[in-house]
Amino acid sequence: MMLSAGVHTGTRNSDSGMEEYIWRRRKDGLHILNIGKTWEKITLAARVIVAIENPEDVVAISARPWGMRAVLKFAHYTGAQSIAGRFTPGTFTNQITKQFREPRLLIVTDPRTDAQAVRESSYVNIPVIAFCDSDSPLQHVDIAIPANNKGKHSIGLIYWLLAREVLRLRGSVSRNTDWDVPVDLFFHRDIEELKKTEEEQAAKLEEAAKPAPVYDDTVPDVANAANFGAVPDVSAAAGTAAPAPVAAAGGQEWSAAGATDAAAAEQW
Repeated sequence: MMLSAGVHTGTRNSDSGMEEYIWRRRKDGLHILNIGKTWEKITLAARVIVAIENPEDVVAISARPWGMRAVLKFAHYTGAQSIAGRFTPGTFTNQITKQFREPRLLIVTDPRTDAQAVRESSYVNIPVIAFCDSDSPLQHVDIAIPANNKGKHSIGLIYWLLAREVLRLRGSVSRNTDWDVPVDLFFHRDIEELKKTEEEQAAKLEEAAKPAPVYDDTVPDVANAANFGAVPDVSAAAGTAAPAPVAAAGGQEWSAAGATDAAAAEQW
């Protein structure tokens, strides 16, 4: 599942702190992350999240558009709080602001894009769990989950795996059965794609609403259909002409009557 979502795909650049999570480098220059260590860090992060008594003390942040939907879904299923979009400076440090929060744990989608939140968390001693690519900085990051944080499928899958592991540790979901929530709900969806799907569904409904075509119940004659368009045989029609009328019994034949009339004419 991780391979199909591209979780292992890194970037061309690498940070010195991420060298232990890089498996190798491809010929085209892209770094390949170690998926085994990714799963180990997911389980470690889930244990840290479960150790917090109040789930609302956990805040998941994503300023990257690809992770907004995943953050909202993660907060919905685990009971945490979410900040999708731009992070307001002073949310963790300025008590005057209306959006002031005091979380006990911070989950970050990209430590470079969400650098302001990571910096403020270091001021108030908030532990940070971050999804780190091969070139992500690790300053003020306590638990780094090596993963591709630039793809919508990769981000959605990591949040889905983390939420499932948290629910399993809490006992809400059994390990013997699959989680009934599909991973597609955590993927980012563009407005254009949604419009296309809606148009396709509307077209299918219109086709289904159209009445079915009505055909004639009469079955054509196969023999006549085979001879349809053929030129009629004139000779056959002449050969099958009606026979000459026959004189009634006891009467004179017409041919004999014609011969007597001719003889009488010659004598006159």
